[in-house]
Amino acid sequence: MLQIRWHGHSCFEITNDVTLVTDPHDGKSIGIPAPSVEGDIILISHDHYDHNSAKSVEKEGSKVITDERKRNISNVEITGIKSFHDEHHGEKRGENIIFKFIMDDVAFCHMGDLGHELDEDAVQKIGDVDILFIPVGGTFTIDAKRAWNVVNSIKPRITIPMHYKIGGLSLPIDGVEPFLEKSTYKILKVGNEIDIEKEDLPSEHEVWMFTL
Repeated sequence: MLQIRWHGHSCFEITNDVTLVTDPHDGKSIGIPAPSVEGDIILISHDHYDHNSAKSVEKEGSKVITDERKRNISNVEITGIKSFHDEHHGEKRGENIIFKFIMDDVAFCHMGDLGHELDEDAVQKIGDVDILFIPVGGTFTIDAKRAWNVVNSIKPRITIPMHYKIGGLSLPIDGVEPFLEKSTYKILKVGNEIDIEKEDLPSEHEVWMFTL
């Protein structure tokens, strides 16, 4: 059994026997509560303060991953795919790592601060995805329209929007509504955390909305 929990912004916790944390923030720098989790594995897509606060979720023995090298840690298979934080090959905001990781046979893909749509080569490298975490707030990342183009190119079973305006967040980005309004798929409100197993994955694409 896997548990997925949202800690706001782009920070998620995925737990079985191992706890994996994506793009931790420190809370106060962006105006929302700090993550309340300690990660065995911490994935950092790029070195910006709202995504790279490993110290907020570290414990003794934590493995912090900041590169694309393929590895297997505690039966979690992790692959990084190079991408960019903007539409100009990183000239404005630098590089970004898309992380694909497999836990309990469920394939996750976390887009970090993706700033552009994906070419066919990137889509092929990512491959099959069960659960996709994708930024939708625009300004610093892709916006709702481009996010849907990325979703439709990857074709996950479940899409989880992230990196959008919520109460307290001090970053000038859009809310999630423009993304949800463009959805032709079932939208589920799942609260702050949800348990999932491979057999439970929906046959039809769903959008999962988390709350803090």
